[in-house]
Amino acid sequence: MKKVTIQDIADALGISRNTVSKAINNADGLASDTREKILQKAAEMGYKQFAYAFDFSKSAPASTALLDMPKDSGEIALFTGSFFHSSHHFAALMLDRFRDEISRLGYTLNIHIVDRENLVQKTPPATFHKERCSAIMCVEIFDWAYGEMVCQLGLPVLFVDGPHKRTGNSLPADQLYMENTMGITRLVNDMLQKGKRRIGFIGNYEHCQSFYERYTAFRCAMLMAGTDVDETFCIKATYYHEMEEPLGALDKLPDLFICANDFVATEAIQVLRKLGKSIPEDVLFAGFDDAPESRLITPALTTVHIHTQVMAFTAVRLLMTRIKEPELDYRIVHTETELIYRESTQW
Repeated sequence: MKKVTIQDIADALGISRNTVSKAINNADGLASDTREKILQKAAEMGYKQFAYAFDFSKSAPASTALLDMPKDSGEIALFTGSFFHSSHHFAALMLDRFRDEISRLGYTLNIHIVDRENLVQKTPPATFHKERCSAIMCVEIFDWAYGEMVCQLGLPVLFVDGPHKRTGNSLPADQLYMENTMGITRLVNDMLQKGKRRIGFIGNYEHCQSFYERYTAFRCAMLMAGTDVDETFCIKATYYHEMEEPLGALDKLPDLFICANDFVATEAIQVLRKLGKSIPEDVLFAGFDDAPESRLITPALTTVHIHTQVMAFTAVRLLMTRIKEPELDYRIVHTETELIYRESTQW
């Protein structure tokens, strides 16, 4: 079967390739009905990013696959911190689509903020009422003990990202992640082939499982290429004030810094600019997430794009099948990501 491309979808709808790309990547500037029409056509044609998120029948479009499920009613409880301060965060973009899809199935999405007191006392948010709830989705709940408490509530649970698994333990629940390995592995190998052998990593790899997977992808790629890692170039920090001392103490810079996400990259770039360094002239930079800031910063940041629409549909599928079949083995799913090269790795 011929691989379906963005251009194929554009031709089928009689619109521009750029418009299709905006819809698939959930970019700003499109009317909701236009976005919906494009996503439905992409699913009908079997576009790669959507095919596995729906019914495995190749002829079934996204909406049909989900609407074929028995309709129910009830609450899907979202447990999260305060990421909604930024409308551009990947989870906020994902939840727009997630809310639309579960509403078609008769469910409502209610957001419950997990505060510091909840984390310390291991209690659900005061707004949460178990008797009204059909399932719980935890978005960026990174406290292991709190995650265990949620799993013991006796409801279907899905974690979107979660606590790191450095010790080899995993929470007893379904888990959804963006694919964190391939883009970084490719980036490392591309840079090594171009003679950039001094590569470092900035980010707290114990912050969450996604950061941990990105860090181990970097380490494994270097190891498999037979290239030593200079430990002084591995900085376990997330925020500006945490980076000032270790970055300022470096006698020399690496060829490239890979950062745990775009926010970490922009923080590190600000520190280095304060130290009189230029990007990419003095050091190359790459992030992860493809946040809008990665395109606005100068130079534009090489990054890894997360397909938020795919994550939304996959989250719906995981939760609905768990509600329907609670005895299923736990599933850990990674959705496809895409390495995007920009000016921060050009020299």
